[in-house]
Amino acid sequence: MKSKWAAAWLLLLLLAGTGVAIGGIEADTQAEYRAEDIYARTHQAMFYVRVLNEDQTVKSVGSGAIIAADGTASTAYHVVKDATRIEAVLSDGRTVGPVQVLDYDERTDAAIIKLPAPGAKDPAYSVLEVREPSLQHGERIFAMGYPLKETPIITEGIVNHPTATINGRSRILVSSEIVSGMSGGPLLDEQGRLAGVISGSLRTMNNIHLGISMEDLKALKPFRR
Repeated sequence: MKSKWAAAWLLLLLLAGTGVAIGGIEADTQAEYRAEDIYARTHQAMFYVRVLNEDQTVKSVGSGAIIAADGTASTAYHVVKDATRIEAVLSDGRTVGPVQVLDYDERTDAAIIKLPAPGAKDPAYSVLEVREPSLQHGERIFAMGYPLKETPIITEGIVNHPTATINGRSRILVSSEIVSGMSGGPLLDEQGRLAGVISGSLRTMNNIHLGISMEDLKALKPFRR
């Protein structure tokens, strides 16, 4: 009899490990990806942001990520602040514009912009999935952006603090390396979902960098409807 009970428990454990539903409860089988997988799955949704002056010279640069098939995208407000014209250089090298600023919050540095909708002969935009659950201390996090026009990079770290108060504003703190030009780029979780937006770095903490939370991004259009 004991051997039968032992065999039954072993079968249940094996089924749980494969993600098969047991007693109406399905085991969590959500995939977690490595940096190379994250990059391969998401880099086409990321783009280089170029802000131009009236004379068409470059005023500033940054990064962004597409979050809807119509070209709606996320970035950091300081990247597009007071812009006369904004262009996006896609991962395939195409330049599209003008890019519109739909909504922003200077206090949180969050901004929603919109790339021109793809034409009839243009390929559809790649889109990032948006994360719903809040970030937790110690989660792995990936930062992506363009320090140079044709040089997208990815860095890996952890969430040092998901809701730190910095200068009176809530910020994500991450150890993923951030360099100039990556501002506005995506912070991605282990499933490749948009979990925040790169904002900048801290002068008072070495190797700790700042992110805009999804809560602040979702306070803007088109999330706020």
